[in-house]
Amino acid sequence: MEYLATGNEISLMDKLGILTDAAKYDVACTSSGVERKGNGQSIGNCVAGGICHSFSSDGRCISLLKILLTNECIYDCKYCLNRCSNDVPRATFTPEEICTLTMEFYRRNYIEGLFLSSGIIRSPSFTMELIYRTIWLLRNQYHFNGYVHVKTIPGADWELIRMTGYLADRMSVNLELPTAEGLRSLAPNKHRKNILTPMRQIQNGITENKNELALYRSAPRFVGGGQSTQMIIGATPESDYQILNVAESLYQKFSLKRVFYSAFVNVTGDSALPALPGGPPLLREHRLYQADWLLRFYGFQASELLDEKRPYFNVMLDPKEDWAVRHLEQFPVEVNRAPLGQLLRVPGIGVKSAQRIVAARRSTNLTFADLKKIGVVLKRAIYFLTCNGRLMYPVKLEEDYIVRNLTDEKERIQFGSDGMTYRQMSLFDDGSFSRPLKEVEVYQGAVGSL
Repeated sequence: MEYLATGNEISLMDKLGILTDAAKYDVACTSSGVERKGNGQSIGNCVAGGICHSFSSDGRCISLLKILLTNECIYDCKYCLNRCSNDVPRATFTPEEICTLTMEFYRRNYIEGLFLSSGIIRSPSFTMELIYRTIWLLRNQYHFNGYVHVKTIPGADWELIRMTGYLADRMSVNLELPTAEGLRSLAPNKHRKNILTPMRQIQNGITENKNELALYRSAPRFVGGGQSTQMIIGATPESDYQILNVAESLYQKFSLKRVFYSAFVNVTGDSALPALPGGPPLLREHRLYQADWLLRFYGFQASELLDEKRPYFNVMLDPKEDWAVRHLEQFPVEVNRAPLGQLLRVPGIGVKSAQRIVAARRSTNLTFADLKKIGVVLKRAIYFLTCNGRLMYPVKLEEDYIVRNLTDEKERIQFGSDGMTYRQMSLFDDGSFSRPLKEVEVYQGAVGSL
């Protein structure tokens, strides 16, 4: 096959500037889910902790070279900066140039892996073959053993996708917009079937490869880190309820590792796009991510968090707090007896905290001081749990009272410098103390803080 010529009109650094900037709206970069040690022959390794300005469990920030193969595109999606009708500087890397950049950035300790996406140049299969050629060279000629995340091109030949899957750690197929109706209105050249087909093929390929690995340990791994997808939020009128149901369906039907939500940014000014006077819907994106964690790790279903009568998340409370105050009949939870699934539904108790509680109470009756040491966020949890049948404070189990205390800093119960000392609450039950004490923040990661 004829590959793209390098050309002398644009320098490599100019291309890098254009194509890294063009990739900034693609948010589907995540921890690899793969751990691969150096083999003594190739360059680099793959750590499961995290990728692309994520944080690993030991606090390390891990970075990724995130670029497009090309920002040329034959499609005219109304929301895309790189659409064919947009007048922007265009550039295309050759496979060799991407390999050179990746290796030079890695040798300088700037990155630990590569995230490669692309516009569609000539055709989906032509673009996918360029991507395959790039990763093949990187693995076999440049002997790069680090993390590689590749965007699959919908409509490309399956054999090209399959061969790329044996070289990449993770692959993703962008759903683009939550519904087929939204896709038809803003991306008329793209079709939902063309997007879901490779998603299903990758899923089947991963399943078949697991069976092969069970029989032959030396068999090559196919997309060892699983697959993910991305949805743009706010460009079309779907509700949070619709979006969350789409995400839940993708997890159940396609075994995805992650669904990413990208707040819509109007970069083209097309009249068919919403004006968004308040700017990109970042808080909405944040609430969807929080709800996504509840679906994947906390045993919640989309229908529990939202419904047709209440299709949007509460901007004042995170989804778990909002669910809890609407289901007060299930609280308070007794820490020393409640099953793991029930503990996971208490605001302020994360997955690790719940597991530590279950392990610790086998040998002792836990107190609120113990919960603080375990990592429970007490300023959120105290309204919903008891230790040995007693509340930490004489709080009221009423929705308005709890919401007021969770959302208003003046009303919130204040903790002492040790995180436990407190004063008797006012008889007028105004949620404050006569002399406020310094509040102690308990830091946890994304899972632990829900």
